[in-house]
Amino acid sequence: MAVIRRIVDHPDAVEIEEVWNDRSCTFELRVDPDDLGKVIGRQGRTARSLRTLLEARGVHEGVDYGLEILDD
Repeated sequence: MAVIRRIVDHPDAVEIEEVWNDRSCTFELRVDPDDLGKVIGRQGRTARSLRTLLEARGVHEGVDYGLEILDD
C-alpha cells in the first residue's frame, strides 16, 4: 500500500503486516504517532477510502481485505 507512504510525513516509519485467514487478509498498519491523524483523516474519511480501495482489490482478486490501524 504505497499510497499510505505518500500521505504521511514519516514514510520510513510505516509498517504493514499481512494477517491471512482462509480467503481473507487483514493489513495491520502502524505509522508514526504524528501521522496517525493523516491516515485516519477527518471523521475517518481517509481510512474509509483506504478500506474502499482494498475492497475493490479484493473483488478483483476474490479475497476479503481489511485494514486495521494500530496506535501502539
